[in-house]
Amino acid sequence: MDKIIINGGKKLSGIVRISGSKNSALPILFASLLTDEPVIIKNVPSLADINTTIAFLNFIGKPAVKIGNTVKIDKSEKYKHIAPYDLVRKMRASVLIMGPLLARLRKVSVSLPGGCAIGARPIDIHLDAFKKLGADIEVKKGFVHTSSKGLIGNTIKFRFPSVGATENILLASVLAKGKTKILNAAKEPEIEDLTNFLNAMGAKVNGAGTSIIVIDGVEKLHGAAYEVISDRIEAATYLIAAAITKGEIVLENANPTHIKAVIDKLKKSGMMIETSSAAIKAKWTKPLKPQNISTAVYPGYPTDVQAQWMALMALTKGKSEIKETVFENRFMHAAELLRLGANLKIEGQSVFATGVESLSGAPVMASDLRAGAALVLACLAAKGKSVISRVYHLDRGYEFLEKKFKKLGADIKRQR
Repeated sequence: MDKIIINGGKKLSGIVRISGSKNSALPILFASLLTDEPVIIKNVPSLADINTTIAFLNFIGKPAVKIGNTVKIDKSEKYKHIAPYDLVRKMRASVLIMGPLLARLRKVSVSLPGGCAIGARPIDIHLDAFKKLGADIEVKKGFVHTSSKGLIGNTIKFRFPSVGATENILLASVLAKGKTKILNAAKEPEIEDLTNFLNAMGAKVNGAGTSIIVIDGVEKLHGAAYEVISDRIEAATYLIAAAITKGEIVLENANPTHIKAVIDKLKKSGMMIETSSAAIKAKWTKPLKPQNISTAVYPGYPTDVQAQWMALMALTKGKSEIKETVFENRFMHAAELLRLGANLKIEGQSVFATGVESLSGAPVMASDLRAGAALVLACLAAKGKSVISRVYHLDRGYEFLEKKFKKLGADIKRQR
């Protein structure tokens, strides 16, 4: 397996362009199944999860090809209704195949999903909501079999504002008969992006970005061309890279309103942050002060930036608490940061960090996507050589990672 080798201790500086959002692109690509007409999606990042999704669409019967950062999806007439384990196991977002295929074919069989090892992350919220729309559900031999005689709109209240469940019900209900109302819906920018694409295809969805989304079902959707928003988690990661290496980085194609919680914490820690409508500048000017975080659903502090913040706090003089409230078992990176010399203590849902003067390079291993990002940041700041293994996790969510960091002055390379 590939490894990333980093000789740390260098201040990063320069300009980096933030890629299109993976977490927007995936549901938007699956949404193309809702129409038989051609679809063009722009600003799609080059990532393992994107490649898996394109392979998925082609397997299902939707001809799709990626040229640069544009995905062209051709006219299609017949879909398969089975999503096999070999595809689903690679990516948890594969469960989003259920909504559009249930809407179009009235039946779909999906292998139980895989993805990052950060807790159970059950899909019962999705299945309960499908039942509310009139679907029958059977779980048998590792597959979820879903069928209906025609989806009918209903009021659905989530016990938790799940992003995936909100997306799946959006994808299912746009072609359902009548009105669907989602209560306690997820408010993430990626939900708004998906909704904007669905409306561009002729759907009637209102309220995205709020806790109540209303969908008036239509009979048919048409093709569309659409550009995906920038990746807020990648943007946050590069901002923290500037902080942890005492550098100065300008982010292009970044929306500061999407990561306000992270920017606010960086400012309180002592970072100089300047923003405009599509750019963010982060500059280290003085020793940082520790800041506690507690992850929350949007617009709170994102769980996908928890690991990166822990890496920063490990090098920030003083004591801080990093509390994880969204997922269980999402502190697997803490043990690897300890190998670099961090002073961390896990207590239940929290990690208590006591900032050390410096970290030392060491061999470490990525356990999931964002844990891998945290290790890259820590190794960029550490003294000496570090080797990060299992970097295939990083390839799921960070486009051209080594190339971008190298452009900022990092001594980083991939060993195949």
